[in-house]
Amino acid sequence: MPTIEMSFSDLERLVGASIPKDAEELDYLLSFIKAEVEEFTGDYLRVEVKDGNRPDLWTVEGIARALRGVLSVETGLREFKLSDQPPIEVFVDPALKEIRPYIACAVVYGVEIDESVLVGFIRLQDKLDLTYGRGRKRTSIGLYVADLITPPIYYKLVGPDEVSFVPLGFDEELTLRRILEEHPKGIEYGHIIKDYPKWPILMDSRGKVLSMPPIINSADLGRVTTETRNILVEVTGTNWTAVSNTLTIVATSIAERGGVIRKAVNKHPYEPREIETPQLQPNESKVTKEYVKSVVGLDLEPAQIAELLEKARYGAKAVGDEIVVQIPAYRVDIMHPVDIVEDVAIMYGYDRIEPVVPQIMTIGDISEEEKFANLVREIMIGFGFQEILTFIMSSPEIIRDKMRLPREGYIEVANPRTLRFTCLRDWITPSLIEFLSFNTHVEYPQKVFEVGYCVVPVKDSPTGARDKRVLGFAIAGDQVTFTDAKSIADGFLRLLGLSYELREIDYPSFIEGRVGKIVVGGVEAGMIGEVHPEVLNNFGIGKPVVVCEIDLGALQEVKKRSI
Repeated sequence: MPTIEMSFSDLERLVGASIPKDAEELDYLLSFIKAEVEEFTGDYLRVEVKDGNRPDLWTVEGIARALRGVLSVETGLREFKLSDQPPIEVFVDPALKEIRPYIACAVVYGVEIDESVLVGFIRLQDKLDLTYGRGRKRTSIGLYVADLITPPIYYKLVGPDEVSFVPLGFDEELTLRRILEEHPKGIEYGHIIKDYPKWPILMDSRGKVLSMPPIINSADLGRVTTETRNILVEVTGTNWTAVSNTLTIVATSIAERGGVIRKAVNKHPYEPREIETPQLQPNESKVTKEYVKSVVGLDLEPAQIAELLEKARYGAKAVGDEIVVQIPAYRVDIMHPVDIVEDVAIMYGYDRIEPVVPQIMTIGDISEEEKFANLVREIMIGFGFQEILTFIMSSPEIIRDKMRLPREGYIEVANPRTLRFTCLRDWITPSLIEFLSFNTHVEYPQKVFEVGYCVVPVKDSPTGARDKRVLGFAIAGDQVTFTDAKSIADGFLRLLGLSYELREIDYPSFIEGRVGKIVVGGVEAGMIGEVHPEVLNNFGIGKPVVVCEIDLGALQEVKKRSI
């Protein structure tokens, strides 16, 4: 979970009210914003935010904004001061549509910062780049000294050797190509753009380079210090909603330091064409008294619900039995009315909600699905396999790239906390192979299996997805062949009383002619094959590997039909 370091006195000043200095009392106060004290020594305070979906709380400014509501210092929708100057114009090269098409900018004037505040802004930038921005692939953030920049701003493409500038952290000019080859950030993030013939650059009207998105800022314009009072914030990326949300979070956090926001008009030659940012207009939703009661069991009047929501920094107004809710633009975590009701419960206080014992009698038992899974485990252990447990979450690199497959047909996570887990696996084979790659030091042959869940997209499903429980097993060793996997699959299905058919198929992850699909009772129930050498090389495995995965739900359906 994100941790935020701050000065206690600075937090208290931003809140504008006295805050408990006792660690336990402060912990209780922070619980209203899903946070807790991790360390409190003298004036040093480190807070852990338990909600990884609330990037607006990843700074001391965001925490102070929320606490002002909890303490009733300032309730309701937060209004930010806007400059009366015309928006800064940002022109976008049409060719960027195929590479990194979107940009959103804003300037925050009159910000008073010291070293700890500056470090806080940089940490927010890093956290957002890593998580919400998916390692800068989806979004990346730049902060600049606004006084040194002459609008309009131009976001365009140039050749790797056409432009030179001094990157942040260096003292000499480098071409864009050399930045990718020599600068630490170029080496770390260069893979995002290096395969394109031209690369993004951000310049002002004088031709001064602001940055090379998403790699590094210019040392001339992008070195924000404690002397900086006016900050230009820029976000580029591949997804407009993510770009706009990121700018709103960063700009509003900086503006909490007494800043005035000047908007920018971003002129894309494609949708969205001309749009002002940051987008501060609140989103509107509605909840009813009955809905709140059905979710959390609290019998509250609409006026009480509205008051609690205003403490949570929403705009809220009771109209009959309905509450009209204005959601702050920086609350990117609100996806459904149930999220709003959760904030009602938090502000009411979970410790004040009386627990109620359900007035029902039940007799517990293992579900048929779990009984079948246990039987499957017993059979595989009887075959001499060792059970493993791997994560249902994975990454496109694992389930697609390393498996020689195109990046399509899987479910991505909207707000991943780490780059390691950004999607849900739709088949279990990559997890088995990855496990083997972690154990190349262990004696061969290796025989492992897993009974686990995968998630596949389903258009007609209410959630757009369906869970399926799968048996996957893998054998690795010097003399392992397709026949070894087939004999295990054959014995497994026969022990379950099922006959099957094996049909040859082509699949890039496996050796041609050594892969087939398993058909049971006319239903396609799985796949079996010998892993392609290129896949083994991608995972660093030096032994042949055969794998099989079988949809246990499909087997159960076939067995039911046969009864």
